[in-house]
Amino acid sequence: MINPGRPRNQSRPTRSMPFSGLEYADPKKKGNLVGKILLAAALTALCIIMLKQSPSFNTTNVFSKHEEGVTHVLVTGGAGYIGSHAALRLLKDKYRVTIVDNLSRGNLGAVKVLQELFPEPGRLQFIYTDLGDAKAVNKIFSENAFDAVIHFAAVAYVGESTLDPLKYYHNITSNTLVVLESMAAKGVKTLIYSSTCATYGEPKKMPITEETPQVPINPYGKAKKMAEDIILDFSKNSDMGVMILRYFNVIGSDPEGRLGEAPRPELRDHGRISGACFDAARGIITGLKVKGTDYSTADGTCVRDYIDVNDLVDAHVKALERAKPSKVGIYNVGTGKGRSVKEFVEACKKATAANIKVDFEPRRPGDYAEVYSDPTKIRLELNWTAKHTDLQESLEIAWRWQKAHRDGYGSA
Repeated sequence: MINPGRPRNQSRPTRSMPFSGLEYADPKKKGNLVGKILLAAALTALCIIMLKQSPSFNTTNVFSKHEEGVTHVLVTGGAGYIGSHAALRLLKDKYRVTIVDNLSRGNLGAVKVLQELFPEPGRLQFIYTDLGDAKAVNKIFSENAFDAVIHFAAVAYVGESTLDPLKYYHNITSNTLVVLESMAAKGVKTLIYSSTCATYGEPKKMPITEETPQVPINPYGKAKKMAEDIILDFSKNSDMGVMILRYFNVIGSDPEGRLGEAPRPELRDHGRISGACFDAARGIITGLKVKGTDYSTADGTCVRDYIDVNDLVDAHVKALERAKPSKVGIYNVGTGKGRSVKEFVEACKKATAANIKVDFEPRRPGDYAEVYSDPTKIRLELNWTAKHTDLQESLEIAWRWQKAHRDGYGSA
């Protein structure tokens, strides 16, 4: 407001006007001003020098740029059981790796192991993010120069999917769409998608080939099938190279004992049979529950194709190496041999040298009687064959890690 009582021609005294902590109009303080500017400039320069010498500064710069001769792979779900083993193999093979995981099923301890094994700048970075957050995912793709994506991240328990189907459609189908959109927006040209034999449902004919009709019978398989359909529809008008790997029941762990499987305790009832066997052998649970003994199989229990995690990881690396622009490859990843649950339990008893108590219960919702693969196509096209096919040996290796890590990765 204007003050009408003040004469307009009255002179104003000279005074300093503070601005951002510095005073400008007072000539007496001019020397102080110059000194402050010089001090600020010196401190800024010192900070820049220190940042440039920091490994984290250099690493961030490295991850944000494409580098000739270096393939930068985004591994979603890389803190999980399969994802961490894949990250280990990629790092050993000199790939640059970024792990993105929300740790809802993964373990920060697994990431810590990888960081300790590969501490060199520019080798590995971990980003804590939920793939359901499209804004955060887009930011990750904007700030990093990815050459390829291996998309593992997913909830993956058949029984749980029948109890909470919406979680599965959101986590698997919707999140895959988010990743694919970000890849397309930023021009990332290679996708290796982690799918499952659950997309086939319960085929009438064995073994399962890639041409077997996909008729999933549980939300887990349906959500994966939907994600596959989205990827395949997108690929028809894209130059992205796509590899879809449908794998079977995963067992085993790193032979050198650095990584293992450590599922959430609250999910034990939904987890893999190997985890249940080990829990029973360690006395964490009173016994092993075999669900379903009246299936149309040789001994009445379910028959599955058990693939060692190291073989599975090898298939992903070969798929990554063979991916070509505008081409789609779909492969079953299994041993080609089915084993019944009873056979599996006997192998686990021998591997752990434990007298595991077994309780037989009714079928679990969403399960199917018999599923095993025909791996001919992946053998012919990717030169991949399962090497770790001794069920007891794979369980023995996994058991060593379990014994040494009773609390999994602990509270890392």
